[in-house]
Parts: sequence; C-alpha cells; structure tokens
Amino acid sequence: MPWSNQGGGPWGSGGSKGPWGSGPQSSGPTPPDLEDLLRRSQDKLKSVLPGGNLGGRGVLLIALAAVVVWGFSGFFRVEPDELGVVLRFGEYTRDAKPGLNYHLPYPVETVLTPKVTRVNRIDIGMRLIEDPRRGGTQLRDVPEESLMLTGDENIVDVDVSVFWLVKTGGAGDYLFNIQNPEGTVKAVAESAMREVIGRSDIQPILTGARQTIETAVHDLMQRVLDSYQAGVQVTQVQMQKVDPPAQVIDSFRDVQAARADLERAQNEAQTYANRVVPEARGRAAQIQQSAEAYREQTVAEARGQAARFSQVYEQYKKAPQVTRQRIYLETMERVFGGTDKIILDQGTQQGTGGQGVVPILPLNELTKRPETGGTR
Repeated sequence: MPWSNQGGGPWGSGGSKGPWGSGPQSSGPTPPDLEDLLRRSQDKLKSVLPGGNLGGRGVLLIALAAVVVWGFSGFFRVEPDELGVVLRFGEYTRDAKPGLNYHLPYPVETVLTPKVTRVNRIDIGMRLIEDPRRGGTQLRDVPEESLMLTGDENIVDVDVSVFWLVKTGGAGDYLFNIQNPEGTVKAVAESAMREVIGRSDIQPILTGARQTIETAVHDLMQRVLDSYQAGVQVTQVQMQKVDPPAQVIDSFRDVQAARADLERAQNEAQTYANRVVPEARGRAAQIQQSAEAYREQTVAEARGQAARFSQVYEQYKKAPQVTRQRIYLETMERVFGGTDKIILDQGTQQGTGGQGVVPILPLNELTKRPETGGTR
C-alpha cells in the first residue's frame, strides 16, 4: 500500500487524522460554542428580567439570537495571496476568490485558505541559519544532502535551490493529496538531482552543463509531482554551488589548470596551422602555375620551330640551291655576328701576284676591346 510506511492507516500515525493531516484547520473565524453562548445568554437574561424567569418568549429570543450569531459566523475573508477552499462535511465543494466570502456555518462547511501565489523555496545541501551574534544569517553546509555520485564514479558537492508554488486550479490536490508539501517537494528535488547527476560525467557538471542539468531536474521534478497529483508547480531550479569534495578540491584545481593549458596549446597549434597551411598552399599553387606557364611556352616554341622548319622545307623543295645558300648565309651570320673577324680575299692576293706572302695578323689589336665613352 502507498501509505504502509507511515503507520496508523492511510493518513499517517493516529487514526483521528484526516487526509490533510490533523483534520480540517480553518484559518477563518472560529465558530462560537452554542452551549456556552446559550448558557451565558440565559444568565444575563435572568439578571435582567424581573423575577429571574425567562419564560417561553425569552427562550425564543435567546434561540433566535443564537441562530443569528451562528449564521454570521459563516463570513470569512480571503487575502489577495490566498485561495479559499470550501469543505462541506469534509468534502471539497468549491473555491473562494480573494475578498469577503460566505459559507454555511460550522459544522456544515469549513474553509481552508492556502497561500497559492507565494513562491516557496527549498534548499538542498545547505541551510540558512540565524546568527544572533552577527545579527544576520549564516550559510551552513549539509553534506549528507549535497554529496552526490556522478556517472563516471566521482563525487561532487552540489547545492540546489528549488522555487515552487501551488499550481493554478490545484489547491484541492495540494491540500488533500499530499500530507507534507514541503517535505514532498524536497524529497522529489533531491531524488531528481541525484538521478540527473548520476547520469552525467563530472567534467561537464563542473564546467558548462549547469543549465542543461537545471532544466533536466526541473522537468523530472514536475513529472514526478504531477504523477503524485500534488498540485505543485516548480518554477525554477538553481544550482548554487558545484564543487568537488573539499578533501580533493586542490587536485581537481590542478586538473582544471592542466586542461586549460591543453586547450591553450591546442588553440596555438591550430592558429599556427591556419597561418602556415594557406601559405604552403599558395606557394604550391604558384609553383604549379609557373610550371604550367613554362610548359605552355616550351610547347609553343617547339610548335613554332616545327612550323618554321616545315615552311623552310617547302621552300627548299622548290629551289634547293638557293635555299641551301640562304641557310648557309643566315647560319654564318648568327655565328660570326657577335665576334671579331678578319676577312682575307685569296683571289685578290693571287691576282696581285702575292703568292707565298703570309699576311700579318695583329693579334694584340684583335684582343683589345674598344673603350667606352665613359672611360678615360
């Protein structure tokens, strides 16, 4: 049975309690005791009436006054942050809006006024306690609540604050379906946090996964509370502190510093690669383009020379002697065009009868270069 762990029946210990705890507790005006009211009224009337006898008319007046007082006791006021829940013989009947309202007097109807717009806060892993010496509050850790086991078998110290309020239209569920709302919300919050932490590794928990964990805990808590029909709306989950245990926090800080150095070195290497690789690719592209240009130039020159040779060959076939002579002259022009030379006409020497005369070759003069205009 779902209430077997409470003892004393489904409503907790003690059979006299109702489903909301220790019976309906109305925060409105307390109804008067009719017997005591009648007795006091009779005493006053006896002292006022002559002879001290009430008679039938006096009893009727007393009864009428008691009925009027009993009827006026049904008026009650609901504050702006509250919602009136009217019970008829202990059964939920209707809601009463903020302001002056009326219900049938006790014991026919009673009213409960929970604060439905107030945002409540539950802290897990920490407590705010009053410090009378300093005149303020002091934060105290609760290790039995804050130490949790992660998915990679590490321990992490987590402090969490949960903000919640009564769900719109769920005041009846809030009052009657759960006996201890604050204890229920706290137990659900701690259970949800341990489950989410148990599915996560410690490194994301300590660094950038805080928002993700808060959202997961919020959703899991709301699903569980809705399954309980608790009438509770979780508004926010805040992780106040996420640290390794105090015994090993120094080692964890060293690990974090090493990870930061690793990321810095990786970023520097990536920056160097981003600078060097484009330069190398640019040089490779330049070399490739130069090779392509050289190939095109060489191929074009070779094709031009082949075309020129073909043209010369065609002319040679038409006039071989003339073409042979022209080629000889052009070749000699290229060979002797840039050199010093002396031409000896043997025919002229033979005509003048200069046979056997060795011409004088001024070799010293031939080796001298003409002086330029800028030298002296």
